[in-house]
Amino acid sequence: MGSSLGFGLQINTTGLGLNQGLDVQSTVEALETAAEAPETPLKDEETTYENEVSAAQNINSLLGTLQTAVQALQDPEGALASTTAASSNDNVVTASASSGAAAGTYTVTVNSLATTSAYDTDPLSTSDTTFGTGQFTLQVGSGTPVTVTVDSSNDTLNGLASYINSQDYGVTASVVTDANGARLSLVSDTSGAPGNITISGNTTGLTFNQTATGANSSITVDGISLNTTSNTVTGAIPDVTLDLEGTSTSPATITVSADQNQVSSAVNDFVDAYNAVIDAVNTQFTYTSGASSQPPLFADASLQQVQQELYNDIDYSISGNDGYNTLASLGITVQSNGTLEVDSGTLDNAVSSDPSAVQNFFQQSTGTDGFALNFGNNLTDLTNTVSGPLYLDIQGMDQDEQGLETQVNQIQDNVNQEATLWEQQYAQVNSLLQTLPLELEQLNAELGNLNGSSTGSSSSSSSSSSV
Repeated sequence: MGSSLGFGLQINTTGLGLNQGLDVQSTVEALETAAEAPETPLKDEETTYENEVSAAQNINSLLGTLQTAVQALQDPEGALASTTAASSNDNVVTASASSGAAAGTYTVTVNSLATTSAYDTDPLSTSDTTFGTGQFTLQVGSGTPVTVTVDSSNDTLNGLASYINSQDYGVTASVVTDANGARLSLVSDTSGAPGNITISGNTTGLTFNQTATGANSSITVDGISLNTTSNTVTGAIPDVTLDLEGTSTSPATITVSADQNQVSSAVNDFVDAYNAVIDAVNTQFTYTSGASSQPPLFADASLQQVQQELYNDIDYSISGNDGYNTLASLGITVQSNGTLEVDSGTLDNAVSSDPSAVQNFFQQSTGTDGFALNFGNNLTDLTNTVSGPLYLDIQGMDQDEQGLETQVNQIQDNVNQEATLWEQQYAQVNSLLQTLPLELEQLNAELGNLNGSSTGSSSSSSSSSSV
């Protein structure tokens, strides 16, 4: 649009945003976006460091899991020392073995079982039927006899059973009810001859009957006769517990051997944990041609160090040891990608034929080393939270990332300060643009008036001249 000022003068207001003002917010936002542009490469670099830290932390976590699996192979009383015991006749004797039990076979003959002494009384009509008061003497084995007094407070079977159980007599009392009525039952708390019950001096209205005599078991282990007070026998075979179930004139064979299931489980747990680490490392070192970027730790020297040390650890060997001196001799072989694979048949055969050699390879009980001990010591160094290579790597990445974040924050702070000034400045411009049209109209009106007056004066002069 244009405004005529008279005398050939015109103010041109086209394109100045007159009558509509200026969009301050969008203008300031555009300026902010331009000013924030230097943040983009810094933030991209921050993201790179974040990805590197995440990848390193993941591998560190996997190394921790591997360390736990290796510690299981280090334990001299753990899975590698576990044994199992089996009986040729479970109806006569069953067996269980603890870690350290010597492999071998043993013969066990059960001549008699240990019994637990017991008494009961002649039946009464009910458990609450009263009977005559009095007393009786109760003795368990060679213990001190005690006098049990029956009076009006306990002259029923229920009452007497409750009273006896409240005392420390070495027996357990109960009331047994059947078609014949109710009876008091006394059972020794100690099996075998030491728990044999004796009742004497009875002056109550009850009649006591011995239903079982406390007697020791009689067994023969590899030709040696043994008597035990319980049907659970420990010590007859070192680190083996025998549970006597019945008697037999012919011996049962107890076979103690390495627990292949536990050994196999521990070894496979180690292999799985090791492979998880190697797979994670391989992922970081996998180059993809034409890709816009490679894995976060593709060229990381610390990860290369970890990889090489793991390869060195599994290449461990000892001398002798009946030929079980490498992982491969136990059926654990290295694949082309660096992971391990277990031949379960070879491993089980090694465990069954020479369990002590298998344990010695991992723990080398005759020395100060062994595969698991060596591996464990190295993992302790690799996972050290102060000096471990990946931990040091992460610390450096964190510091670099924090430095970038500081730069981004500084840029953003500057942008925020500038934005405040821009808002003030463009608000003033906007105000001017919104008020200027009115001022121009007023000016044009005044100029128009001046222009009109000038025209009128010229007409009057012409008339005068004409007259």
